[in-house]
Amino acid sequence: MAALPLFDRAHTDDLLGYLAASPSPYHAVAGAADRLEKAGFRRLAETDAWGEGEQSGGRYVIRGGALIAWYVPEGAAPATPFRIVGAHTDSPNLRVKPRPDTGRHGWKQLAVEIYGGPLLNSWLDRDLGISGRLIRHDGSHLLVHTDRPLARVAQLAIHLDRQVNEALKLDRQQHIMPLWGLGKPAEGELLEFLAAEAGLDGAAEVAGWDLMLHSVEPPAYLGKDRELVAGPRMDNLVSVHAGVAALTAAAGRAAAGGGHDAGPLPYIPVLAAFDHEENGSQSDTGADGPLLGSVLERAVLARGGTAEDRARAWAGSFCLSSDTGHSVHPNYADRHDPDHRPLAGGGPLLKTNVNQRYATDGTGRAVFAAACERAGVDWQPFVSSNSVPCGTTIGPITAARHGIATVDVGIPLLSMHSARELCAAADPYLLANALLAFLTG
Repeated sequence: MAALPLFDRAHTDDLLGYLAASPSPYHAVAGAADRLEKAGFRRLAETDAWGEGEQSGGRYVIRGGALIAWYVPEGAAPATPFRIVGAHTDSPNLRVKPRPDTGRHGWKQLAVEIYGGPLLNSWLDRDLGISGRLIRHDGSHLLVHTDRPLARVAQLAIHLDRQVNEALKLDRQQHIMPLWGLGKPAEGELLEFLAAEAGLDGAAEVAGWDLMLHSVEPPAYLGKDRELVAGPRMDNLVSVHAGVAALTAAAGRAAAGGGHDAGPLPYIPVLAAFDHEENGSQSDTGADGPLLGSVLERAVLARGGTAEDRARAWAGSFCLSSDTGHSVHPNYADRHDPDHRPLAGGGPLLKTNVNQRYATDGTGRAVFAAACERAGVDWQPFVSSNSVPCGTTIGPITAARHGIATVDVGIPLLSMHSARELCAAADPYLLANALLAFLTG
């Protein structure tokens, strides 16, 4: 198949808009749901009965910061296997503590807890907004997104720490409390402010909340030829965005009567976007929870399937765990295996670790390579240097929990877990096309 254009600006323009509008997992899910609705998908409630009317077409489920979406082609059998793209909606950041209003020495500050494993220095001297969700007394959720400069984690001046450029050491409790005003802190001030921002009459309307800080600097093209993208939360909203694009395109092809090679879709394409990957995935909305298995099993049963059909569907299914990986850094090339130095702009990564930090094996390699070949997309192998510990993903968790064969892929980044990451502008588009070929294979 002929190679794709190196860069599709419309895809990456939409990605930049999605990143800017998704400062929290709840916003990321809302943005994904909006794109699915426009493509004809319909939301299901987990508390409703699934049966007649849920046997074909596009559906999705939202639970907190997680989303599962799937498309059942007309006439699909109950035992039809799934092709799953897995990703995650959360990113390392600063989360607001239960009693946020604090301060001293004439400064108002916000008490925050460090979520995941951020590059803490990247949050210093950066203008920060607040986002998340407010929960009313009736249990309904209201998204809040204050995108103007509101807070800042101020560095100590070099005059007061002459060795700072030789060794910066940040105490996670003492040094990472953002400033957001002058004077004496007042209990409930932050919540009153955010309630007003959300259009509520006051904090008394709020029964609970999940709030976090984000950089207000928007994502942007970078470089003389605008061939780079800099922005927040690309780990892993690039994969969520690409997964939504691939799933909606696959649904469109199925509705038109053909898969990638103009035949009927042989699989049910699925997007599973989980929360809490950055802290281990052990939650009701994480990959190590029951959400994916519950939704897929109910989708089988809604088509008149049995436990035997469910087992057959699982046995024929495959999951592609899409998360970002490390591009070779020109200033630190020695941190990579000398024979595996992925290049930004070189296409998606196939990530391997024999100790199961990634779930890829030879079969997974063959499946992904075939998808990339059908899509006309180059791919790059990635394995960590033996002297540098390897990170992990939802891939091994999904494989172990559900018994579904899984392969780990992603795009190459620089500055992973920074408040602002960097990738080639072409790679998100190439990833989306590889995912589409995988879903429709």
